[in-house]
Amino acid sequence: MDDARLAEELRLTIGQLVRAVRSTDTMPPGEAAVLGYLDRGGPMTAADIAHRRGVSHQSATKAVKELLAQGFLRTEAHPLDGRKLLLHLTAAGGDRLAEERDRRAESLGAAIDEVLDSGERETLAAALPLLARLTTRLRT
Repeated sequence: MDDARLAEELRLTIGQLVRAVRSTDTMPPGEAAVLGYLDRGGPMTAADIAHRRGVSHQSATKAVKELLAQGFLRTEAHPLDGRKLLLHLTAAGGDRLAEERDRRAESLGAAIDEVLDSGERETLAAALPLLARLTTRLRT
């Protein structure tokens, strides 16, 4: 298989896998994404989140408002620009995100257990560093 075809097959397969795993989510994707960005990147503004997600500021703000109402986020004045608010993940927000991540991992783990034999599991495990290297390269 040539590199272009391999790349397309990988893109399609990983996209399908991600969508299948996310189908187990119990919260809207936008809200889960906001919690994830704050968990990984620390406090940021709604505009920062919108930019990272590639969505409109309005879309990010809608998710932020829902998460604030549920107590999953808290705000503080931005230290460099008092007109802006920094969003912080609360302990409840971290717990909610952990629940979603656990649900995803359990679903994927069950599929791995049901579908793959031990040799295939080893092959999959061996591929993880390769996928991580590709991800790192694509982020730069």
